[in-house]
Amino acid sequence: MTDPTTAIVVSYHTGQSLKECLYALASDPAVDAVRIVDNGNPETMRIWLRNFCESRQAISLIDAGGNIGFGAGVNRGAAGVDEGDLLIINPDAILKRGSIEAMQQAARGQPHPCIVGGNVFDTYGREVRGPRRRKLTLLRALTTFSGFNTWTLERTPAPEGPVEVGAVSGALMLVSARDFSALGGFDEGFFMHVEDVDICRRATEAGGVTTYTPHAGALHYGATSEAPAKRVAGYKADSLVYYFRKHASGPLERLAISLIAPLLRFAIISRARD
Repeated sequence: MTDPTTAIVVSYHTGQSLKECLYALASDPAVDAVRIVDNGNPETMRIWLRNFCESRQAISLIDAGGNIGFGAGVNRGAAGVDEGDLLIINPDAILKRGSIEAMQQAARGQPHPCIVGGNVFDTYGREVRGPRRRKLTLLRALTTFSGFNTWTLERTPAPEGPVEVGAVSGALMLVSARDFSALGGFDEGFFMHVEDVDICRRATEAGGVTTYTPHAGALHYGATSEAPAKRVAGYKADSLVYYFRKHASGPLERLAISLIAPLLRFAIISRARD
């Protein structure tokens, strides 16, 4: 018997794929409840969301009052959930049936806090960038965003079973409500991007583990948000700088980050296309 699972979906101008995401969650027998955090959607979608929730007791809609960021949105959705597991999933991701059970199985017997992720793949069935990653270092960030990927592992052979990794993706992440609370949830200093890497690092440093299982997965449409690409890239750059300053080992490392930050920001934003 599996633990009860509450799915959390944070949406900002996601588009029609949000409907597919929610229909998949609503029909999955392993999902006991769904909390949709509306970070700002067009009025037509807001009306659809209200109607969708009104016809389903286990699905609730939370109005964030504007775009408060991804991590803050997840924290809002997780508030008050004290038992069972939290499934954090992107609003443009379609959960593969059986994934929750596979992630719960991968978590059994692991030290806490435990975070589990799964394969996130595109419409061609190819693993997208980031579902399994090495520990993020400044060197890996610089080389990866300069075009030489030394951080994410999608180009390496997929494991046959669950394996420990440095980080998994917030596009598909399972964590117990107790572990999420013990970690303080997502750090809301990250507006968008890298909050998943940060919470995985904090789980490991707290004596826990981050695990990737190939037996769980979700189709990720990607690039469905109406937010301009360069603005999103700016958020990513800001989040990376915040991450390295937060985890810096001392003043010399913080100084190095301050010197390198403009280069890192340029590398990320210059690759984005509006």
